[in-house]
Amino acid sequence: MNISRRSLLKGVLASGVVAMRPGQAQAREKRQPHPEAVGVLYDSTRCVGCGGCVVACKEANGLPWDAPKELSSTTKSVLKKKKVVAPGGEEATAFVRQQCMHCVDPSCVSACMLGALHKEGEGKRDLGGERQGTGIVLYDKSLCVGCRYCQIACAFAIPRFEWTSAAPGIVKCELCRQHAQPEAQGPLAQANPGCCQVCPAEALSYGRRTDLIVEARRRIAEDPQGYNPRVFGEVDGGGTQVLMLAGAGVSFQQLGLPKLPDHSSAYQSERAVHAPYLSGATPIALYATAAFIIRRNAPKSDEADVKGGAR
Repeated sequence: MNISRRSLLKGVLASGVVAMRPGQAQAREKRQPHPEAVGVLYDSTRCVGCGGCVVACKEANGLPWDAPKELSSTTKSVLKKKKVVAPGGEEATAFVRQQCMHCVDPSCVSACMLGALHKEGEGKRDLGGERQGTGIVLYDKSLCVGCRYCQIACAFAIPRFEWTSAAPGIVKCELCRQHAQPEAQGPLAQANPGCCQVCPAEALSYGRRTDLIVEARRRIAEDPQGYNPRVFGEVDGGGTQVLMLAGAGVSFQQLGLPKLPDHSSAYQSERAVHAPYLSGATPIALYATAAFIIRRNAPKSDEADVKGGAR
């Protein structure tokens, strides 16, 4: 069977068209938060910048203390000082925490080709039991190949890579899931974030995401002159399980948070990216290319062997 270059190219292009046809490449349905999903509410108007939450995070996760200013392979959360413009136009100081936001529809999970990152209680990686439906974005190092696609996909630039480790992996907040109290009632049975236990100003609260949204709305309603009327993470980027409040007249962008649409990037890109693999078009195209190259080179190899033997 003779395969011409023109026939091969036609086949590859046809495979691409099949894989990207509208029925497969269109955006999938938006993911909704699990009703039992847990999370954290951070109120920047209450934060005094003491850094106790950062210390507690290090202690809870067995990480070395290094007075961090940025996230790193040894720092899962950090507190940053920001200069913001108050409603009157004068400069003011505000603090903001940086940690994994535990997105409702995480782009990092969508980008992870082997499932090293996954949302607990959703899909095939459901661990079941008491922690079912927490929605916490968990990391399984045994499945990680170090591609770092999650770092590229994350809208909040959260995942950090262990560059200095002999067996590197990704480091990120998992809401201290390892400190859950199975005997407890409610959210503590699923996780127990160290940061929320030590905040002297009660700027950090842990609980069900639905309850945290109600609490955030209550605070805004009781002091409309003191708060930005929006709750960051309620819909931003498809929603997050770490929610934030800002002061009146202070935008979340001033705090260093990105301006996001009301859907995750994975919502639009996942089918387009995964379709060629799900349909089998990419493997077929690769096999066809390999077959063409092998067939083209085989006669030359045989001829070279014959000439070599004649010598």
